[in-house]
Amino acid sequence: MGEAVEIMFGNGFPEIHKDTSPIQTLHSNQQDCHWYEETIDDDLKWSFALNSVLHTGTSEYQEIALLDTKHFGKVLVIDGKMQSAERDEFIYHECLIHPALLFHPNPKTVFIMGGGEGSAAREILKHKTIEKVVMCDIDQEVVDFCRRFLTVNSEAFCSNKLELVIKDAKAELEKREEKFDIIVGDLADPVEGGPCYQLYTKSFYQNILKPKLTPNGIFVTQAGPAGIFTHKEVFTSIYNTMKQVFNRKQAFIYVKAYTAHVPSFADTWGWVMASDQEFEVGWNEIDQRIEDRVKGELMYLNAPSFLSAATLNKTISLALEKETEVYSEENARFIHGHGVAYRHT
Repeated sequence: MGEAVEIMFGNGFPEIHKDTSPIQTLHSNQQDCHWYEETIDDDLKWSFALNSVLHTGTSEYQEIALLDTKHFGKVLVIDGKMQSAERDEFIYHECLIHPALLFHPNPKTVFIMGGGEGSAAREILKHKTIEKVVMCDIDQEVVDFCRRFLTVNSEAFCSNKLELVIKDAKAELEKREEKFDIIVGDLADPVEGGPCYQLYTKSFYQNILKPKLTPNGIFVTQAGPAGIFTHKEVFTSIYNTMKQVFNRKQAFIYVKAYTAHVPSFADTWGWVMASDQEFEVGWNEIDQRIEDRVKGELMYLNAPSFLSAATLNKTISLALEKETEVYSEENARFIHGHGVAYRHT
């Protein structure tokens, strides 16, 4: 049994090193290899064997790694947190994009906050009604190396329907005069010192985002881990915050939370979509809309899978119902980890 090599990429990216201590060394009965290690909590870590490290670096805003893993293919890691993996990113992105577009009567324009890897734009552009997609990501470096390495999204990046903007999404959305049928929050998780947490706040939703939606407009965002042990980190707070902004008198009709298991995240993940109009599409209509509107085949989402995703277990349902925290700049919740700004203070 030889010495294993670790790459410690948990909430920061120290250099590759060898360590033979019994606590930190990872051993393999097969050929020795490199490992990526993500710290999920103070006493919980998640490791992946690697084929290679394609890119590591620190931009002005985030620490970034693009890794080629043995089990999940290419994976994007930002501020020590897995953002997507080649083999199962379709679960996350189909759940993020298609419910909102399918519930909208005729979506033509979409604004993506974040989404630098291009997968959200790829899924949106499968819809035949789409005329314009604005993808606004703050980090040029993330966009550049995703365009270089994640070739599955090449067609989306080349589409004449896509407008790519490198800018803070809050500032960009605020200055635009146009309104959008769909606004998508494909943001990194809110970590302390990260660039995204202000885009989960009530003031942002109420004063900047909601006024940029058309009358039938729908907002959908990724909302962090939503498992039995992790749903109170940010998921319930984001849900409750959106309830304060979208048709508060009947928020249970106009704000919908749903979840799905994403293997590479080692957890159930959550999304929340909201509108001031009731989601009127019947379950039996969803598959027909997919057939009529979507080019090509979806790999995960259909009517039964979305019904399952929106049917939450008792623990999660009660937590959403009882949540009182409203996400704000002064009262922000964060998942485990820290962004570049925090570590430089």
